[in-house]
Amino acid sequence: MLVIVAPGQGSQAPGFLSPWLELPGLVDRLGRLSEVAGTDLVAHGTVSDAETIKDTAVAQPLIVGSGLVCLSALGTAATTEGAPLLDLVGATAGHSVGEITAAAIAEVLTDDEATAFVRERGLGMAEASAAAATGMSAVVGGEPVEVLSTLESLGLTAANNNGAGQVVAAGTLDQLSALSDAPPARARVIPLQVAGAFHTRHMQPAVERLSRHARELAPMDPSLPLLSNADGRVVDDGQEVLRRLVQQVSSPVRWDLTMETFVSMGVTGLIELPPAGTLVGLAKRGLRGVETLALRTPDDLDEARRMVRDHGRPRDAVATDGSAHPPTQSPRLHPQEDTP
Repeated sequence: MLVIVAPGQGSQAPGFLSPWLELPGLVDRLGRLSEVAGTDLVAHGTVSDAETIKDTAVAQPLIVGSGLVCLSALGTAATTEGAPLLDLVGATAGHSVGEITAAAIAEVLTDDEATAFVRERGLGMAEASAAAATGMSAVVGGEPVEVLSTLESLGLTAANNNGAGQVVAAGTLDQLSALSDAPPARARVIPLQVAGAFHTRHMQPAVERLSRHARELAPMDPSLPLLSNADGRVVDDGQEVLRRLVQQVSSPVRWDLTMETFVSMGVTGLIELPPAGTLVGLAKRGLRGVETLALRTPDDLDEARRMVRDHGRPRDAVATDGSAHPPTQSPRLHPQEDTP
């Protein structure tokens, strides 16, 4: 079974889209999304510097737009025996802002709707971040129970529970400083270059902005299994997907549970859309035995075509539970102490 996943903020790097935009039609597609996003995604993906694309209001539309246009290139290259790519994909999911990309892959939102939604998300989160001195730090290693207990004692939130031995803590800069001064045993604390405490109560103003925007949308039910950041479950109702996308901004990301669901679904292959690498890194440590591909440049499309041939199959041949949490007897993940 093949899954396509989409990364979150922090995965972008200067110039990462340059080789992709040499493919026919992709500049035009991204240019159209730029108009919806209200920012030049072509320039940001090719010539903008690291500081520019770190800006939340730029980074989030750039990541979603990149995933969508590169998905079209993957679909063109990887279609096998006349079957459209997404007919052969068993499920999709995205990490944080990447969940909007996944919602568009599953046709809950159109590409334009997803781009307008992420525009509002990025602007709202940038405004919320400017209101207080907050941030995030990765906690790598340590005993999971002790790590979570330490965060709670300091008033921090486990904003991303990524599995594979990594938790991202979020809160005020003073709280994060206290964590760095006294980390959990056998754990490393790595400050992250982000603008604020994403996926925490500090982002509530962005939730309110997105809620107003969401009322204008009429989402479709997912056309393929779509896993939620909230709990790793498959969500089959479009309105519920949209509600979760709004609430996700101030709620923790449970990528650990998403990977557990992949295990219970019998996933054998995983392709990560650009800007790729982070989720493949987590999968290599948390999904042992699953073949992975980080789709970094068009040079990877031949390998993607081979993976679709080897792992893709019609979804009516894939047994999935559209609502149940992964059973407790599912194979366990294998955390290590490396960053993704």
